[in-house]
Amino acid sequence: MKRLALPLMAFMGFAFLYLPIVSLIIYSFNESKLVTVWGGFSTKWYVELFKDPQILGAAKISLQIGVISATLAVVLGTLAAFVLVRFRRFRGKTLLTGMITAPLVMPEVITGLSLLLLFVALESTLGWPQGRDMMTIIIAHTTFCMAYVAVVVQSRLIDMDPSIEEAALDLGASPLRVFFDVILPTIAPALVSGWLLAFTLSLDDLVIASFVSGPGSSTLPMVIFSKVRLGVSPDVNALATLMVLVVAIGIFLAARLMRPSHTEVNE
Repeated sequence: MKRLALPLMAFMGFAFLYLPIVSLIIYSFNESKLVTVWGGFSTKWYVELFKDPQILGAAKISLQIGVISATLAVVLGTLAAFVLVRFRRFRGKTLLTGMITAPLVMPEVITGLSLLLLFVALESTLGWPQGRDMMTIIIAHTTFCMAYVAVVVQSRLIDMDPSIEEAALDLGASPLRVFFDVILPTIAPALVSGWLLAFTLSLDDLVIASFVSGPGSSTLPMVIFSKVRLGVSPDVNALATLMVLVVAIGIFLAARLMRPSHTEVNE
C-alpha cells in the first residue's frame, strides 16, 4: 500500500493540473457555441480566431511589448548584477539590493498603482508621458522584469571563476576583449534564461498592464480577461490551445538542446 501511495498522489497532482488543460483543448474543437455542450468536431473557431482583429491586434501589441521589455530588462538587470557582484563594498549597496529585490515580493496591485501615480505626476509636471500607451507599459514591465534578470545573472556571476579573467588580462587582453571573449560567453546561458523569463512575465502580465495602459494599447491578457468576464467563448479556447502548443514546442526544443550528444556521453 505504501508503494502505491506516492505514485497515486503524483497521478492525482498531475491530473489536477493537466486535466483542465486537456478539456480546454478538446472543447476548442467544439462545433457548438456553448463550451460545456459538445456539438461535434470542428475547426471553425480557429478560423474565427484569425479573423478577429481585436485579438490579432492585442497579440501584436503583447509581442512588441514583450520583446522590447525583455531586451531592456536584460541590459539593465545585467548592469545591476555586475555592480552587486563585482563591487563588494560601496555606499548605498544595501539600498540598491533592496530596490532590486523589492519588485520580486511586491504585490502587483501596489506596483501597478505606484507606477500609475508616477506617470500621472510626470505628466502634470513635465508633460510626459502624454497619457498611457505602449511606452508606459514597456517602462512598467521593464521595471519589474529587470529584478528577475538581475537575480538570474547575479547567481551566474557569483559562480564564475575570477582567475579566468585575470589570466586573460595577464596575457594582454584588454578589459573590453575580456568581456566579449570570456565573461559574455560564460554568462550567456543566464542572459538567455533571463530574457525568456522577462518575456514570459511581460506576456503574461495583466494587473500592472491594466493600471498603466490606455485606449488602443490593450494587451492580449487584457483582451482575454474582458472576454472571459462575459463567459468563456470557443475562440478563447482556440487561442489558449495555440498558446499551449507554442509552449510545448518550446519545452521540446529546449529538452533537445540540453540533451547531451553521443560524443559527450562516450567521453
